[in-house]
Amino acid sequence: MPELEIFGLAPDSPHLAEALTHPSYAHEVHGTRDNQRLEFLGDSVLNFVTSRALFERFPDANEGELTRRRAQIVSTEALALFARNHEIGGGLRFGRGAAQAGLTDSDNVLADAVEALLAATFLDQGLAAAESVGLRIVDFALEHPDARFEHDPKSELQMRAQARGKKAPTYEVLSQVGPQHDCVFEVSVRLDGQEVGRGTGRSKKAAERSAALDALARERALEQEEKS
Repeated sequence: MPELEIFGLAPDSPHLAEALTHPSYAHEVHGTRDNQRLEFLGDSVLNFVTSRALFERFPDANEGELTRRRAQIVSTEALALFARNHEIGGGLRFGRGAAQAGLTDSDNVLADAVEALLAATFLDQGLAAAESVGLRIVDFALEHPDARFEHDPKSELQMRAQARGKKAPTYEVLSQVGPQHDCVFEVSVRLDGQEVGRGTGRSKKAAERSAALDALARERALEQEEKS
């Protein structure tokens, strides 16, 4: 799979199939392992690589600034943008109901896949190889500021609304799909009664963040159209 060459994983990698397996597929195919354990490990590897990179690149930054920068780089939104840019979603294995639940292009799902693949690189090839891949993720996030916000996206959206004299955004759960331990929420965000964004997530909070990000992305797209 050309889109996965960035991770340096061979087709016969002992961890590749696991890294590409969403829980919905594992629930349907007996004996298949999903990528959540790898995602757990990859999250730690990426945090280490990012911390080291920021420590070296920003020698004058204090702990608070370094922590903020790291949070932006390893955010779900930044990792999902990286995944879409490298077409990683096309290699994932999903269960039959995943598409109907809106999981195939979920920020959370794509971000988990990036971290799982990074863990697979670490386990197959060692820390040096994983660090090389991790630095590409760091560089991508730094080069694509649209994936990051100085504030939490919900706070960002609220501040923008207040600046235009509008009421605070309201959020509404549109659907809840799946079992309680692995469900996906879809949320709509409205400004003055008009829907301005939608998002999905494994919790209401995550779905609200996703909806706020969608609203901000739409707003920025309109701003760009008005400038052009």
